[in-house]
Amino acid sequence: MSTQDSPLHNDSSSAPRRILSLRARLGLGALLLGLAALATTALIVIGMDSVSARIDAALAAEKRIERYSVLSTQVSTFIVVAAEANQSGLPMDERTARLESIAAGITRTFGLLRQDLEAAVAEARALGLDEQSRRATQSIGIARMEALFLSTRDAFLTPAADRERLQGYIDVFAMGFDPHLNGVITAEVRARDAILSGIEDLRLRLTRIAFGIAVATLLLMTGFYLGLVRPQFSRLNQLRDATRQIGQEDFAIILPDRQPDEIGQLFTETNRMARALAHRKAAVDQEWSRLNATIAERTEALRAANAELAQTDENRRRFFADISHELRTPLTVILMEAQLGIQGFAEAAPSFETIRNRALRLNRRIDDLLRIARSETGQLALSASVFDLAEVLRDAVEETRAEVQSAGMVLELAPPAPLAVVGDPNWLRQVVAGLIRNALRHARAGGRIRLVIDRAGGMGRVHVSDNGPGIAPDDQDAVFERFAQGRSSAKAEGFGIGLALAKWVVEQQGGTIAMTSPLPRVDTLGAAPGTKVTVGLPLDIA
Repeated sequence: MSTQDSPLHNDSSSAPRRILSLRARLGLGALLLGLAALATTALIVIGMDSVSARIDAALAAEKRIERYSVLSTQVSTFIVVAAEANQSGLPMDERTARLESIAAGITRTFGLLRQDLEAAVAEARALGLDEQSRRATQSIGIARMEALFLSTRDAFLTPAADRERLQGYIDVFAMGFDPHLNGVITAEVRARDAILSGIEDLRLRLTRIAFGIAVATLLLMTGFYLGLVRPQFSRLNQLRDATRQIGQEDFAIILPDRQPDEIGQLFTETNRMARALAHRKAAVDQEWSRLNATIAERTEALRAANAELAQTDENRRRFFADISHELRTPLTVILMEAQLGIQGFAEAAPSFETIRNRALRLNRRIDDLLRIARSETGQLALSASVFDLAEVLRDAVEETRAEVQSAGMVLELAPPAPLAVVGDPNWLRQVVAGLIRNALRHARAGGRIRLVIDRAGGMGRVHVSDNGPGIAPDDQDAVFERFAQGRSSAKAEGFGIGLALAKWVVEQQGGTIAMTSPLPRVDTLGAAPGTKVTVGLPLDIA
């Protein structure tokens, strides 16, 4: 590979002096396109500004024409009123009263026309010196009209003027005012028409310039695409095909990296990566072969270990079955002898009754061992039936009576009424007995345990309450998990599987188990917070 890499590296080292980088070329193209956009924007802004100025000038001319029209009306009214007052021979004060308001309006209109003309002269700077001079000359016509008006008005306000002289003023004013007014209006109309014509010419020029910029921009974009963008797309397609080939674990890739720009550098790195991946793949294949050999060896060893474990499990189940059968024989003899003792020795009947009950309980435990040994999965086999919950509760109390007395505690059980539920009575008895033993272990200092039966929500329920320190809220869900324990002082006793087993047994029978701690004040058995576990089984609805 070194003989092939050397020329490429020589090209890469010398090429930057001859070719701009891809980033620079893209930046140059973007700059040119940006300049074209700026030129277009400037054209639009300048054109709109020029058109706006011309439109404003045309509107101002139209406004002045309207003022000239208003002035013409006011002057006509003044002439009519002045002629009538002169012919009627009105006294000076009446003549002044009639003409004063009209004269004030005409004077106001002349003032507005002068202001409009001054603004027009200022606006005409953008339209050229000729237009500015033409508008400035209009002030002469306005001044002449105003002079005629003022001389006529002053004559009518002079007390010594006679009728013939006033009529002369009216005739001179009427004949001299109209030509000046017509000349000013004509000039304004021409100016307005010239401005509108200029707007059309400006629009045509702007259209031609915009078309030229559009053509130049189109040519620039076409050259930018054909000369730069499309070739780079072709190179990127080559890179995409190369990466797809690498993704298919084909590393025989040689990309042309003669151009020193960014994509050329990416080509060089891709070639280098492909060579590195090819070497790595060869090493991985070698390691994979070695790993497969190791896996085959370990699999064979695991298969042998599994066979040994299966044999061990079979031996365990056989051992449980054998020892259960071996224990049944002496238990049967004990039960028979206890029954004979109950019938033959009245004074010792309670002792023989205790022996018989203990033997029956041990016989039930042996039945449980047999069920485990015969189960294919190693789980408990539950057999559902209808039974009296109160009777099972009494059996559990009787089973744990000696342990309660030994612990110095009091077990409270109100005489329960019969309550038919559906489940496995043997395992429910063991669950209740386990809950009593839990209370003995964790709430011994409280000294009291209470058992209550009720029904609610289609369930027959057993409540086992104690007067212990309670269980923290964060631990209440965890105590039903296998090998989990609470943070009480007695947590080191036992392995923590009792409640987990109880939960499994109850739920497999369609029941529920829940914990409440601390107890409500009305339900506590003493000063301690206490704990209550509630077990529910479906009621018999048959």
